[in-house]
This record gives sequence, structure tokens and C-alpha cells, in this order.
Amino acid sequence: MSRASFTAQEIADITGAQLVNAGQGHPNGFSSDSREIELGNLFIGIPGERVDGGTKTAEAISAGAWGGLVSPAGADGLVLPQTGGLLVHPDPVEALGLLAAAWRSQLSCPVIAITGSTGKTSTKDILGAILGSAGTTFSSAGNRNTEVGLPLELLRIDDEVSFVVLELAMRAEGEIAHLTQIAAPTVGVVLNAGPVHLETLGSIEAVAKAKAELIAGLPLGGVSVTPALDGLLAPYLRPELRSVTFGPGGDCRLVGSEGRTLTVDLAGDEYMVEVDFDQPHNRLNLLAAVAAAGAVGVQPPKRLKVPFSGLRGQRKAIEGGIVVIDDCYNANPMSMRAALADLSEESLRRGGRAVAVLGDMLELGPDEVSLHTQLGADILAAGVDVLVTVGPLSAVSGKAFGATAVVVESAQEASERLADLVQSGDTVLVKGSRGIGLEVVAQSLGAVDG
Repeated sequence: MSRASFTAQEIADITGAQLVNAGQGHPNGFSSDSREIELGNLFIGIPGERVDGGTKTAEAISAGAWGGLVSPAGADGLVLPQTGGLLVHPDPVEALGLLAAAWRSQLSCPVIAITGSTGKTSTKDILGAILGSAGTTFSSAGNRNTEVGLPLELLRIDDEVSFVVLELAMRAEGEIAHLTQIAAPTVGVVLNAGPVHLETLGSIEAVAKAKAELIAGLPLGGVSVTPALDGLLAPYLRPELRSVTFGPGGDCRLVGSEGRTLTVDLAGDEYMVEVDFDQPHNRLNLLAAVAAAGAVGVQPPKRLKVPFSGLRGQRKAIEGGIVVIDDCYNANPMSMRAALADLSEESLRRGGRAVAVLGDMLELGPDEVSLHTQLGADILAAGVDVLVTVGPLSAVSGKAFGATAVVVESAQEASERLADLVQSGDTVLVKGSRGIGLEVVAQSLGAVDG
């Protein structure tokens, strides 16, 4: 098995880069982080707002890189060892995408791409576990779902894998289309379209249009997987493609449950699947994953164990009979509602109080205040007993919740206050946008390794 490997001249030919120094041998991998270089990597110097990553090329070569692919500005003044290779391209990110697309064209296995306003990573994890029961599966790591992360993941794929699962993220119109062009998926899953990135997109309708760029980019013979009865995404379905829907009223739906054993109907065929998770939203994500797996001819196994990515709703038992729901990777109104439903169900099952530590939801644009006010009502409806809000926007949710809300400005302050608030038997949800840094709260509770 081998992953992407190109000679220096091939890289120049594929990307249109200028080959300044051919170096010795050829790269055996790719990295954009000079601190995580593996021996023989081609270092991709990504221009930043303040610093051009190309200026780190000499450092990367000293750490073992074969050489660098950098912008003209990043190459200016570089002094490299004679053995170090150097390619210069006006846009290293574009060059990286071209390399990834070239490698993707050599892969013959099905490629499934997943996007949506919430649930992308969890669905990717579930789908990866289903496909892994049928053959060697590559799933993109962590949050490598952007114009830099996605190509780097593609370039890591062995050419003998049976299935590939990729996650596509976006903040603006056209980004999903660009990633779809690089990944060339055969199956596209659009989980939902909700009020996220409104700061750049302006409306939920615009979010749906942007997410649907994945459907628009599928090839003839491809399969689109979308939620049933979704009026936002329905206009973008293509009649020449096979379309599979999931959820209530869909082609793939839940028809029975007994504890963690779920019965799923996919186009008339029923499968009983014993899962290792309880969250209601992950049951819906399971349906999307089963639909996508079915599109490539794979049935779900009878027992499914999912290694979920970190900070996305894992339950962690700590001293005193307390359970922490560690979901502090990110947040938007849809994922907040799902997490609150999970908290409510778990606290009722365990018989203790429901405690929510919630940080600001960022990038919501001009409706951010009203959306945080609505969140306060959602918190009340979920039966939360103790609420701690972190940040100025979450303070609005606290006001809507009522006078008992504990309102603080920082994650550190939340950690300090929480020590006196949490009691034995509590279930504690920790969730907010990544910029709020609520990992500190989870660490203070002993929920994650600090």
C-alpha cells in the first residue's frame, strides 16, 4: 500500500509551480506545520495574515523535510541547504489542492463526502465504523475539513483502501464547491442547513445553497443523501442522480428501539443494530450514515462501536457520581438544542440534576442576540436545573433563563464557580463555540486530560 508520492518535477507539472531546486530524491508526504514534519515531507508554506508560512521552510528542512512549496514572498530571502528542494507557486493552497485532486484521480474506491451545519464529525465517525466492518476505510482526522486540511488528508490515503469518508466545512459561498472539486466524491451527504456562519452568509437559505454545492458537484451515477422532508435542500436535488433521504418519512428511518438496540429500515430492508451511544441526535446521524453506507453496498453490522472524535458529546464519569458531557468543540443553535436534549435525557435516566455550562455561539451575524434569547427558552424547556453562561452573548441566554443563572465572563471563572455548584449525581453539559475555550471547564472537572 502506498500514499501519494510525486517527484519534484511532477509536482511542478501538476501545480504549475516553479521548480527552483530539485533537491535530493523526492517527497514522501506532505505537511503544512513545520512543528509536525515527518522525515522526507514536502512542507507547504501557507501564507497567513501576519506571517507567511514559507519563512519556516528552512526550519522545516532542519526538522527533516525534503523541501518546501512556498509563495514568492515566502521564498524571498530563504537560505536553504543545498540538498533541500524548493518549489514556488503564487498560491500554495491552490497548489496543494491540485496535488490532492491529482492523487484522488488515481483512487478507484468510493469516496463519501459529508457536510452540514451540525453533526458532520459524528456522522463521519459513525459511517467510518460501519464501513470499517466491511473493508479498509480511511476517515479524515479531527477537523481536517478545510481547503488546507482536506487536501492534506487526501494525500494521506493509501491507494488500496476500500472506502474513503471525508468531511467538508465552509464559512462562505463557493467553499464547498471548491472542496467537492478536489475530493470528487461519489456519494454526497448533506445533513442539514441551519443558522451557522450567518455573519458571512446572511440567511439560512444562503447556508442551504452553500451546503448544496456538494450535491451540484456530484458526478453522473453519484448518490445524494439528504434529510427527508427538508424544504431548504429539496430545490437542489438533481433528478439525474439517485437521491436517498433519511429521518422520519425518509428512505432510511428508525422503526424500533429497545435500549441501545435500534431497528433501521432502509428502503424496505430492516437491520437491527446495537450501538454504543445514547444521544438522540446521533440516532439521526446513524440514519444518515446507514443511508450513505447503503449507497456503496454496505449493510450496518449487528454491533456497532464508534470511536467518536474528541470534545463531541462524550460522557465521562468523574468522582462523586458526576457525569460530564464533554461537547465543547463548537456550538450553534441546532447543535445546542441537540445537546440540551441529550442532557435532559441523560439526567432523567440517572436521576440527578441537569447542569449546563454554555458559552457564546459565535459567527451568527445580526441575529446573534435574538438567537441567544431563544436559546434561553430552549434551556428552560430542557429542564436545566443549574445554568452557567460564559461570555456576553450567553449572558443574554442567562437573562432569558431567569435570575438563578450564573453569568460569568470567562471559562476560567466558570471553572472556579462550578466547583461550588456541582453536586454528587449531577449530569454536567459543557458546550460553546471553540473560541470561548470551554475545554478549561471540562479539564477542571477532570473530564479530559489536562
